[in-house]
Amino acid sequence: MSLPLVLAIESSCDETGIAVVESGRRIHANVVASQVALHAPAGGIVPEVAARAHLRWILPVLDEAWTAAGVGWGDIAAITVTEGPGLAGSLLVGINVAKTLAWIRRKPLVGVNHLEGHVYAAWLLDPGAAEVEPPRFPAVALVVSGGHTFLAEMRDHLDYRLLGETVDDAAGEAFDKVGRLLGLGYPGGPAIQRAAEGAIRHDAVFPRAWMGDSYDFSFSGLKTAARRTVASARADEGLADEPAAPLSSARTAELAWGFQDSVVDVLVTKAIRAARELGAASIVLGGGVAANGPLRARLAGEAAALGVPLVVPRPGLCTDNGAMIGAAGWRRFQAGERSSLDLEARPSWPLAAR
Repeated sequence: MSLPLVLAIESSCDETGIAVVESGRRIHANVVASQVALHAPAGGIVPEVAARAHLRWILPVLDEAWTAAGVGWGDIAAITVTEGPGLAGSLLVGINVAKTLAWIRRKPLVGVNHLEGHVYAAWLLDPGAAEVEPPRFPAVALVVSGGHTFLAEMRDHLDYRLLGETVDDAAGEAFDKVGRLLGLGYPGGPAIQRAAEGAIRHDAVFPRAWMGDSYDFSFSGLKTAARRTVASARADEGLADEPAAPLSSARTAELAWGFQDSVVDVLVTKAIRAARELGAASIVLGGGVAANGPLRARLAGEAAALGVPLVVPRPGLCTDNGAMIGAAGWRRFQAGERSSLDLEARPSWPLAAR
C-alpha cells in the first residue's frame, strides 16, 4: 500500500534536485547537486554544460535521496518531475529519468510547472520541524528568480490569476549582470548583498520602473542605468571602462546597495499593493532571489504593518530543489492529474497556463 509520498525530480536549469515529500508538505529527503562553481568562470549558465552535468549527477543524487528517505518503492504513490519552463536539455534529463522510473516501477507520473514549485515551497516543512499554519487563501504570490519575476493571486490550491510579470529581464538576471559590472562575480545576488552590507553611504539612487498602475516589472532599463553609473564611477576614480582594476571597495559597496535597494523597492511596493487591493489573507515569497535578506526583511515589515502574514521558505528551499516539485506535484496528483510516458519538455510554460 503506497504512503502519501512522492519522489520528485527537478532539473530545469543548473541544479539537480531529487526529494521524497509526504502529503505535499513534509520533507523526508531533499538532495541538491549545485553547478554554481561549474558556471562561475563563464559568469552565467552555459546550457550544454548544464545538461551534461545533470547527466553526470542525477543518478548519484537519486541514490543519496533514496538512502536518506529510508523508504521502499511500495511507499511511493507517484513520481513528479519538472516539465518546464527551463533549459530544454536540462529538462530532458530529469524527464527521461522520471519516465524510466515510472515505467519500470509502474508508478503514476505527474509533470509539474517549475514556477508552481516555487510557489508551493512555502508549504514545505523540514524533517522534524514543528507544524505551522500553511499559507491562507486568497494569497498573493511573488516569485523572483534568475529567469522569472511575477505576481499572482492564488485563490485556492492550483487556482491562479496572473497579476503581472517581467516584460523583459528577470530580477535575478539583473543581479547577475550588475554583479559582473561591479566585478563581484557569479552568482550576482549573494555577491551584491554581501557588498551592500559594507556600504557606509546610502545615497546611490538607481531608477525604478513602476510601469504605471500595472503589476508588471521591468529591469532592463535598470541594467542600462547601472552600466552607465559604473562607467561614470570608474571615470571618477581614473579607471578605464571595465578593465581588470576594480572600483574602490567603498564605491562598490555604495553602488551595490543602491542597485539592490531599487530592485527591492519595486518588488515589495507592488506585492504589498496587490495584497491590499485584493484583500489577501497571506503573502507568499519564492524563487532564488527570495533568499535576499533585505527583500525578506522589508517585505516582512510591510506585510506585518498591513496585518497580512508573510510565508517565506528558508533560503535553501527558495533556490531550485526537488522538494518544491514534490509539494506542487502532490497537489496535482491529488487532483487526479496524470502525465503519459510521452511527456516532453516545455521550455516556455507560464504559471497559469495548463
